[in-house]
Amino acid sequence: MAEKNQFQIIFMPSGKRGEFEKGTTILQASRSLGVDLDSVCGGRAICGRCQIEPTEGEFAKHGITSNLSNLNRLTESEIKYSKRKGLESSRRLGCQTMISGDIVIDVPEESQLHQQVVRKEFEASSVTINPISKLHLIDIGQSSIDSNDHLEELIKKKLSVDWEIEISQMLPKNFDYKSFSESENITIAVREKNSVVDFWPGLVEKIYGVSIDIGSTTLAVNLSDLQTGEVLASEGSMNPQIRFGEDLMSRVSYCMLNPGSEKKLTETVRNSIKQLIMKACETHKIDPEQILEATVVGNPVMHHLFLGFDPVPLGVAPFKLETSDSVTELSKNLDLGINENASVYVLPCLAGHVGADAAAVILAEKPYEEEKYSLIVDVGTNAEIIVGNKDKVLAASSPTGPAFEGAQINSGQRAAPGAIERVRIDPETLSAKIKVIGSDLWSDESGFEEDTENIGVTGICGSGIIEAIAEMFLCGIISSEGLIQEQTERTTDLIFKDGRTFSYILFDGSQKIVITQNDIRAIQLAKAALYAGAKLLMDKIGINQVDKIRFAGAFGSHIDVKYAMMLGLIPNCKISEVSSSGNAASTGARIALLDSESRQEIETAVRKIEKIETATEPLFQDYFVKAMSIPHESDDFSELKKVFKFPEKNEVEIRSKRKRRRT
Repeated sequence: MAEKNQFQIIFMPSGKRGEFEKGTTILQASRSLGVDLDSVCGGRAICGRCQIEPTEGEFAKHGITSNLSNLNRLTESEIKYSKRKGLESSRRLGCQTMISGDIVIDVPEESQLHQQVVRKEFEASSVTINPISKLHLIDIGQSSIDSNDHLEELIKKKLSVDWEIEISQMLPKNFDYKSFSESENITIAVREKNSVVDFWPGLVEKIYGVSIDIGSTTLAVNLSDLQTGEVLASEGSMNPQIRFGEDLMSRVSYCMLNPGSEKKLTETVRNSIKQLIMKACETHKIDPEQILEATVVGNPVMHHLFLGFDPVPLGVAPFKLETSDSVTELSKNLDLGINENASVYVLPCLAGHVGADAAAVILAEKPYEEEKYSLIVDVGTNAEIIVGNKDKVLAASSPTGPAFEGAQINSGQRAAPGAIERVRIDPETLSAKIKVIGSDLWSDESGFEEDTENIGVTGICGSGIIEAIAEMFLCGIISSEGLIQEQTERTTDLIFKDGRTFSYILFDGSQKIVITQNDIRAIQLAKAALYAGAKLLMDKIGINQVDKIRFAGAFGSHIDVKYAMMLGLIPNCKISEVSSSGNAASTGARIALLDSESRQEIETAVRKIEKIETATEPLFQDYFVKAMSIPHESDDFSELKKVFKFPEKNEVEIRSKRKRRRT
C-alpha cells in the first residue's frame, strides 16, 4: 500500500480546512486557506506572531483524529525563541511546525491578524441597586484585641449591637489580629445579613462584582461597583473552547469521544474568564480581592462545563441536566482569581437546551409582566426562543448551527475588521455594493479602497450573509426555494456555473467573495430551524402573530431587522415593533448581580415557564420544511410587503434542467 502523503488540517476558530502534503508548515497551510495567522518575520521564528495551539482528540464532526505525533518535534529555532521570549508548552510556532498526519490547529486571539470584534458590549438598563453583600463600619477604638478569635467575636458583637445583624457564619480568612490593633474602625462585608465575607482595617468604601456571560463563541465580563451599580469595565474575548468544536454538539461529541476531556474544557473557560476579570481590574486599578460577588449565565452546555458537570447527557435524549436549579458556589472552588469567599451565583436553566442565558434574557425583558405577546430570540449556534405574555410564557431552543457566525460559508468568517456586514444589490446590473467592519464607506464611494487598505475585504460575517441572500432574492438572483438561477433576460458575468449549480460573485477584489449554492442552503437550514421553533411556540399559545419581536444577544444587535424578516428568520410583525434588546443575557446577569431580590424573581418565573422540546414535537419538521422557502412557503408577510417589493415568481425563468448522464 502506497504511503499516504496528503493530510487534513482544520483551523479553529475559522473552521477552514484543507488537505496538504507531508512537510507543509502550518503557516504555509494557513496562507493557502486564507486563515488569519499573523507573521511579520517571513517565517524565520523571530517575531513569534504565528503561535498556534495543536489540539489532540477525536473530532467526529470533521471525521479526523488529531494527534501531536502528527507534527514534527520542537525545532532548534523554537527552542531558541522560547529561551529568548518564552513559548508556552502547549504552543508551537506555525512557521516551524510541519505536518505528517491529520491535525486540528487553534489560532489564539493574539495570533490573529484581524482579531474578531467581540460584540458583547454592555447595554445600559435601569436596575434596582440592592446587592446581596453590603459594607458596614464598626468602631473598635475602645476595644482591646488579643487574638484572632477575640477579633471575630468583637465583629459579631458590634454588628449585632450597631447594625442589628446576627452573624451565623464567618467565612475563613487568613489574617493577623495585630494588623487591626491600631485601627479606630473596621469595614466588614456582610452577605445576606448573616455571613461575614471579609473585613479590613479602616474605612473601605468600595466593593465590586462581576457579571459573566459565557457564550459558545464569545465570553463577556462586566465589572460593576456593587454600591452604585456603575459598570466600570467591560471585557470580552473568543471562547477558547472553540478549538474543541465550533458548536455545542461538537464539544459534547468531543467529550463523548475523549473521556475525561470535559476537565480540559472546564479549565480552559475558567482560565479565560479569570484573565478577563484581571484585565478589567488592571484597567481601573482595582484589587481583585475586593470583588465579592459574581453572576454567571450561559447555555446548558456552557453552564455545565463552567461548573465542572459532565455535558455528555445533554447530547442525547432526554437531554438531562445535572441540575436546572440556580447554583451558588464559592469563588475558591472555581479559581476565578477574585476574593476566595466571593459568591458565584449561576442563574437557573429552563431545560436541556434552554439555559441560564435564556433565564437572564427573560429577567431583562420580563415578558411575564406584559399584556402584549412578545417573541424573544437569541440567535446563536443554538437559538433560544421565548414567546408569551403575563398569562403564559413558553420557551424552546432550536439548532441553528454556526452558519450565522460565518462557519460553513464559503467566504464566511466571524465578525472582524474586513468582514462584509452590509450588502445592497442593483436589480438591473446585479452588481453589489458592500460595507465592511472597520470602514463607514460603501464600496462604490470615493475613498473606499484607501479606507480599507489596511484591513482589506476578507470575507463575510453573519449580518452580511443575511443581507446578501435577502438582496439576492429581491433581485431575482435566487428563487423563493433558494436556488441560484441562470439569468436568461439579463446578461451578467456575476453568476457562473459552479459544478452542478451556480454561484454569485458578491465582491471581486484582491480576495474574491463568492456566494455558493451550499452557502444559501446552510443559511436556509439555520433560519428554518429558528422560524419553525417560533411558529411552534406561537401555535402552542394559540396566536398567529406576535405584537413585538426582540432580538437578544450580540448577533441580534448588528443585523438589520427588516432583512432578517425578509430572509424568513422571524415571522410577520410590524417592522416598528422589531428591535434589538442588545446583549440581554449580560443585562440579566448584571440585574441578578446588583439586585438580590431579582434572583428569587427569576427562579419563580422559570418554574412557571413551559418548556417545549422541539426535537420531539411532531409538527416541528413540517414547520421546518415550509420555513426553508424565502421568506416562507405560505405564511403571511403583509407587514414586510409594506417595506419591500417582492419579485414575481415568474419574473425570472428558473432553469432546473440537467443533462442526463450517459449509461
